Amino acid sequence: MFAIIKTGGKQYKVAEGDVLMIEKLPAKGGSASGGDGDTVTFNEVLLITDGDKITLGQPMIAGATVGAKVLIAEGKDKKKMVFKYKSKTRHRKKKGHRQPFTKVQITKISA
Repeated sequence: MFAIIKTGGKQYKVAEGDVLMIEKLPAKGGSASGGDGDTVTFNEVLLITDGDKITLGQPMIAGATVGAKVLIAEGKDKKKMVFKYKSKTRHRKKKGHRQPFTKVQITKISA
């Protein structure tokens, strides 16, 4: 059994027990996002399949949810280097970027 969910502007194929790094989830009320061990529910489910039975949303499946447990609430990915260079003008710019993420483990898929 697997599902396709939408979060952070991206779509993910998930199954129970999967661990994935998604875009940083927004905070629940306070200034900091939820802590490690909290539960998250994804309501934007695009597709659920269970063996031969496929349920397809148009665009979302009404009442379908995917539950997940937060493993790492706030983390930063490895640094990506951005280097701009223009020849013959001594123009160089070096910049780094670390994308924030939330690491979750999928616990339950319900239609």
